[in-house]
Amino acid sequence: MFINIEDYKVVIGDQALRVVSQVSAENRANAETEAIEEIAGYLRPKYDIEAIFSAEGNDRNRLIVMYTCDCALYHMAASVPQKMGMEIRKERYERAIKWLEGVQAEKILPDLPLATDENGEPTGFLFKYSSQPKLKHNW
Repeated sequence: MFINIEDYKVVIGDQALRVVSQVSAENRANAETEAIEEIAGYLRPKYDIEAIFSAEGNDRNRLIVMYTCDCALYHMAASVPQKMGMEIRKERYERAIKWLEGVQAEKILPDLPLATDENGEPTGFLFKYSSQPKLKHNW
C-alpha cells in the first residue's frame, strides 16, 4: 500500500495511532483507501494518480504521504468513542484539504507526474482561459 506504519510517526505517536485505529489493521487500511481516493479526486484532472500512489519508498512525494496520513487519521478519529483528539485531527485535515484545493486551483504546483495520453502527451487542464471584462462605451 502507498502508506506504511512508519509514515504515521511524522503526524502521530505509536500509542495514539493504536487508539485511533482501534488496534485494527482493517480500520487503518479502510481509512487509508478512503484518504487516497479523496486526495485523488482533487489531483485526478491534471496528475497521474496511478503513478503518484503506486510509488514506493523515497520515490513518493513526502507532502502527499503526510496529507494522506492526515486524511486517514481524520477518518479513523471520526469513529473513536467521544471523538478523542478530534480537534487536532480536524485542524490537520482542513489544512490538507486547503492545500489540495490550492493545487486544484493551480496556485500550488507540486512536483507530481502529469497525466499523459498513450502518446506521452500531457492531458488534463493545461491552459487557463480568461479575458478582460467587456468594455462598454456609452457616451
